[in-house]
Amino acid sequence: MLKDQLADLYSAERQLVDALPKVARAATHPRLREAVEQHLEETRGHARRLEEIFRGRGMSPPSEHCKGMEGLIEEGEEVVSASGDPAAKDAALIAAAQRVEHYEMAGYGTARTLADELGLDDAKGLLQETLDEEAKADELLTQIATGGMMRTGVNEQAVS
Repeated sequence: MLKDQLADLYSAERQLVDALPKVARAATHPRLREAVEQHLEETRGHARRLEEIFRGRGMSPPSEHCKGMEGLIEEGEEVVSASGDPAAKDAALIAAAQRVEHYEMAGYGTARTLADELGLDDAKGLLQETLDEEAKADELLTQIATGGMMRTGVNEQAVS
């Protein structure tokens, strides 16, 4: 089961490496664009961590295809190609990105727990590191959407 979870996550990360540049180009809010570009670099690192886990187990990364991430990316591409108010589009991009983050957090949480149950402390540590980064990305998207204490977030602009 752990191998299947890791294969799914690896496919998801590889799909995101291809999709995130389009999301960054579609974002008009500078903080959102910067956050997506930063997360693209993290995503590349997530894929490398998964490769490290596979190598540590004497396996090469599988060529499975994550259909769940494919669907989330397809939904996101609808937003990327949409026209209309830029603030509303940015709010929709954030919503799509957070769906992706939550999907990944569920997968990484499961994989981390399985690695822990199997006594694979090295894999557990790498998976936890990625899970922490995914959670931070989600928090940052929420901050951009809501504007935090200043109430100047993307969602506030989209409603105006």
